[in-house]
Amino acid sequence: MNSRPHDPAMSIVARSPGLDAQEIDVVVTMPTFRRPRQVLETLASLERQRTGRRFAVIVMENDAEGRAGAAAATPWFERGRIRGLLIVAHERGNCSAYNAGWLTALIHFPSFRHLVVIDDDEIADPDWLERMCSTAETLPADIVGGPQVPVFDNPAHQSWQAHPVFSAPYATTGLVPALYSSGNLLISRHVLERMGSPFLDLAFNFMGGGDSDFLSRSAQAGFRLAWCAQAPVYEAVPERRVQADWIRARSLRNGVISTLVEKRSRAGEPYGRVKVLARSLALLAAAPLRAAVRFASSGSLAVALYPVYVALGRIGAEFGYANEQYRSPETN
Repeated sequence: MNSRPHDPAMSIVARSPGLDAQEIDVVVTMPTFRRPRQVLETLASLERQRTGRRFAVIVMENDAEGRAGAAAATPWFERGRIRGLLIVAHERGNCSAYNAGWLTALIHFPSFRHLVVIDDDEIADPDWLERMCSTAETLPADIVGGPQVPVFDNPAHQSWQAHPVFSAPYATTGLVPALYSSGNLLISRHVLERMGSPFLDLAFNFMGGGDSDFLSRSAQAGFRLAWCAQAPVYEAVPERRVQADWIRARSLRNGVISTLVEKRSRAGEPYGRVKVLARSLALLAAAPLRAAVRFASSGSLAVALYPVYVALGRIGAEFGYANEQYRSPETN
């Protein structure tokens, strides 16, 4: 590791009785923030996993004051309904929660091979854990991503599944050049040990994109990335996330993240920043044509405008624009 493990800014608030940390070979980490009902639905989906693997769950409560998720989940751990640890990550932010959970896994579960990530608004398919682990072992791959299938509160919005904000980057299982999200992800232990703590850069704490940056750096470090199309999680999409302003903000944010991640990946190259800017300008110039092609094929203005907003976000990042959607969780 780049740095020795140490206690993160966290505290353990519940531990399942009789937990034998030495026997655990898979750790599932789940951050939660003010979603007490949904965290229980996610835990129930983990309880239903069809696998012979010995796995433990780490829930990372990231609302250190309210702790609604921790209050809901505590009985599951204290009564042994789910095996693992419930912690409070005291430093607010998406990246802080992940960092606390992943470091806790390394400290408390010395024998695990795979760390698997799910969010508190996702429901795991019953074969999710087994398929993610099997894909990592058979390809083989160091990191595996899987689809986050949107489940809209209003079934009338199902057509939004085709929008790039919600659609999966790959359709088939196999090795891939890049991954972008931690919402459904497997990371082998040796990746975490080599990349070192803190794993996600806190500069992305309220914007998102810390996972994209981590995955980009992991690929640059030579780790093999893969996709498992047969291991979905089902992500709850509330009404507000199909509103035009949210879609626009998320699209702009994706452009900002794209620029920031590319700048980091090109940091050691001659004229790296110039290359990033040139690519952003090229994407902006091509955006109207790409929008017209998308509109012709989809008939959706929202789908058509996506490359325009991404290009604008990339240019905005050059001038310090940052859309921190996670700063106001009630509107995210």
